[in-house]
Amino acid sequence: MSWGTELWDQFDNLEKHTQWGIDILEKYIKFVKERTEIELSYAKQLRNLAKKYQPKKNSKEEEEYRYTACKAFLSTLNEMNDYAGQHEVISENMTSNITVELARYVQELKQERKSYFHDGRKAQQHIEICWKQLESSKRRFERDCKEADRAQQYFEKMDADINVTKADVEKARQQAQVRHQMAEDSKADYSSILQKFNHEQHEYYHTHIPNIFQKIQEMEERRIVRIGDSMKTYAEVDRQVIPIIGKCLDEIVKAAESIDQKNDSQLVIEAYKSGFEPPGDIEFEDYTQPMKRTVSDNSLSNSRGEGKPELKFGGKSKGKLWPFIKKNKLSLKLGATPEDFSNLPPEQRRKKLQQKVDELNKEIQKEMDQRDAITKMKDVYLKNPQMGDPASLDHKLTEVSQNIEKLRLESQKFEAWLAEVEGRLPARSEQARRQSGMFDAQNPATVNNCAQDRESPDGSYTEEQSQEGEVKVLATDFDDEFDEEEPLPAIGTCKALYTFEGQNEGTISVVEGETLYVIEEDKGDGWTRIRRNEDEEGYVPTSYVEVYLDKNAKGAKTYI
Repeated sequence: MSWGTELWDQFDNLEKHTQWGIDILEKYIKFVKERTEIELSYAKQLRNLAKKYQPKKNSKEEEEYRYTACKAFLSTLNEMNDYAGQHEVISENMTSNITVELARYVQELKQERKSYFHDGRKAQQHIEICWKQLESSKRRFERDCKEADRAQQYFEKMDADINVTKADVEKARQQAQVRHQMAEDSKADYSSILQKFNHEQHEYYHTHIPNIFQKIQEMEERRIVRIGDSMKTYAEVDRQVIPIIGKCLDEIVKAAESIDQKNDSQLVIEAYKSGFEPPGDIEFEDYTQPMKRTVSDNSLSNSRGEGKPELKFGGKSKGKLWPFIKKNKLSLKLGATPEDFSNLPPEQRRKKLQQKVDELNKEIQKEMDQRDAITKMKDVYLKNPQMGDPASLDHKLTEVSQNIEKLRLESQKFEAWLAEVEGRLPARSEQARRQSGMFDAQNPATVNNCAQDRESPDGSYTEEQSQEGEVKVLATDFDDEFDEEEPLPAIGTCKALYTFEGQNEGTISVVEGETLYVIEEDKGDGWTRIRRNEDEEGYVPTSYVEVYLDKNAKGAKTYI
């Protein structure tokens, strides 16, 4: 099967077919190029997606990644980066192994094809010239033969005419001979050119054209093989990254399997455990016995008068039934953060203090390492004065030593608070239980008021202001720690739209049309914190006031 023998007369069609083959190759190159662009775009989108959901540094979101489920999600994000990297590898390998190589091959193919068809056209032009020469010699031979025949006829006519002179007859005979000689010469020339043309034509159809077409066929077959190899490479590039992509997916599965719900539950306990004991049971008070009622009345009257020593042991009042909820929540709303973290429950306070001590110890170690480095440098300067002046390091050494001493004092202060918390937590829990029992036994009537409590804006329980028998119990040492807080600065003003009677603890009464200072915006619970003067502040329903915030407010405003 050869194009030279089978397609000897299809020069133009072969030229079109080979051009179509090059177009197909360029089309495939374009396809691969667009695939690489898609892979790059996909990889970029995957990286942006993983970056979008990465935890922000020094944010609350970063703390959430202590939980195993969040760690697994973070591992998934990291694996997605590696997954995106494999798609970038696909794009890079396809570009270098297919797109670039085929583009270079196409240029070589075009040059080779151009050379072969140039030789083919040259052979065509040569055979066409030979054909024209043959046609020319043939026409000349035909013309000379006709002229010789007419000259012979004229001579015979002159020779038969008796009236023609002998000289005219001789002249006609000579003319006939000349024409006959010219016809013989044309015949010989035509015969020679015909033989030459037949030889050239045979060479053209049996040697030149077959050779050229055979080369074109080989060129076309190489193109077909090359595009097939490129398709194999296309698949192989994808196959090469499958193991790595599989590893990425395996790591995601491994991260998912590492999720430990029990561990996450324990972390929640560590994060929010207060360290308080639950409140004890409230004893039943039997009001059918007059004696007990009298005792209860006496207790109430004592509490309103000189009952302070007795109330010191009260542990079941509204402030001690929930020893931390009320005051701590109010402290959180105030936004104050004492240096000793006394606004936190004991367990959380212990963790914060321990964390602070660890941070200070790390800073101390860092400063000590810096001091050792400076000391060594000073020793080098002492041994080799040409390298530097040892006295130039004294100031820096003194500064570092002062920093170490300052950090040590700071660490000792936090260690003392930590020791206090670790030593007081069990004792205070036992004391709270003892005070609860003593107060229940001494003042049963007082506890009855708790049954008529209602929630205040901060979620704690307070008593009705309308009850005559309300008892105010002194706070313990722990509660006193929350009262020493810096007043918040005003962030704007507000105007009361309606009159509000603040009867619950934590609220404040306002009169319609009154102007007050805003110290805390509504956090979504429907309450706004306001201040009338240094001693009067509290919460009012947000719907009862019209707020005017001052975003440029700095520091506390002058009170009305």
